[in-house]
Amino acid sequence: MKLSEKPKEKNIAPPLWLLAEVTYRCPLNCVFCYNPVDYAKQHNELTTAEWVKVLREGRKMGAAQLGLSGGEPLLRKDLEEIVEEARKLGYYVNLLTSGIGMTEERIKNLKTAGLDHIQLSFQDSTKEMNDFLSSTKTFDLKKKVAGLIKKYDYPMVLNCVLHRLNIDHIEQILNMAEAMGAEFVELANTQFYSWGMLNRDQLLPSEEQLKRAEKITHKFRDRLGNKMKLFFIMPDYYSTRPKKCMNGWGNVFITVQADGMVLPCHVASMLPDINFESVRNKSLDWIWYKSPGFNKFRGDDWMKEPCKSCPEKENDLGGCRCQAFMLTGDPNAADPVCDKSPHHSKISEAVIASQKPSNYERPIVFRTDNDSRKIMQKRDKGQLDIRSSRLLERDSKPSKEKSRVGLV
Repeated sequence: MKLSEKPKEKNIAPPLWLLAEVTYRCPLNCVFCYNPVDYAKQHNELTTAEWVKVLREGRKMGAAQLGLSGGEPLLRKDLEEIVEEARKLGYYVNLLTSGIGMTEERIKNLKTAGLDHIQLSFQDSTKEMNDFLSSTKTFDLKKKVAGLIKKYDYPMVLNCVLHRLNIDHIEQILNMAEAMGAEFVELANTQFYSWGMLNRDQLLPSEEQLKRAEKITHKFRDRLGNKMKLFFIMPDYYSTRPKKCMNGWGNVFITVQADGMVLPCHVASMLPDINFESVRNKSLDWIWYKSPGFNKFRGDDWMKEPCKSCPEKENDLGGCRCQAFMLTGDPNAADPVCDKSPHHSKISEAVIASQKPSNYERPIVFRTDNDSRKIMQKRDKGQLDIRSSRLLERDSKPSKEKSRVGLV
């Protein structure tokens, strides 16, 4: 290592949260999914032994929180083995799940293995809308899983992603959560990446819808106090300052994708001219501290104006690099959410465009293996619009039709 690199490495704190996206297979077809649009690319999922190696390396570095997500992590037959190893290593183990595939035997085994926490997702409070938004018949199954979570003495943590099609049902969603005995409810407005970006014009709520939903949330919060803690996460498009994305690039979070690629956030693989490394080729420690990908946007040396001289830059570190790339084509640009950005008009224009009545007639793109392959094929034929093409890795190749995702 060069002497000039030593001070930089000393200033890099270890990761605290490791997100393991153990598979991109999923029984749901959610319209807002944050999985890469080209998730059905040719790739092989990490094996059990490879995930164990990742967990050991992450824990050695100092990571304490482990999130197991997907896709649907319950589709991994070795999930209990992964959980058991993580618990032995000292992780606090979180399972982020749709609940599909959870049985009483499975939850009992996961409890024995040492699983600490389950976050269960719902799409809506009604069977009709829940099943439409996921393009599946899963609402009744989710309610059964909620009962199992309570039975096995887990904290009841519900997540519901909000958007134009369900945000007006927020009172019913909160009533459902209360009836289920939820202790924590995350009302996360859709952030427009990946499949959410493909459907942005159909999913972006109006400002009036947001204000009404926030008002109802406040009423529930005032009435229930600490009995049910509510988290209402606003969409970026109605802000004038960007978020400090992932609490800073390569600062707290490290994501390992199903095929072993390591990212500072779960959608960063779309960014051009950055070669992110795989745990199959490099250690997690080397990737975090020394890889060009993780050092690309650390600190502020990379910043352009207006970020570079902005007195607020430490608050948001320039915002989201992926959002900057999606909306401007330049990952080094200021996040257009910021009203100091020369591209802020793109946010205003998107909000106006999304409220056109014609959007109600446009078909929604569901997250399916077939659609993922078709989108890659359209890109390869030069038939994909620029905005959508920015959501894909440059070199991703579609897997064979009807093949199992994650197995080449």
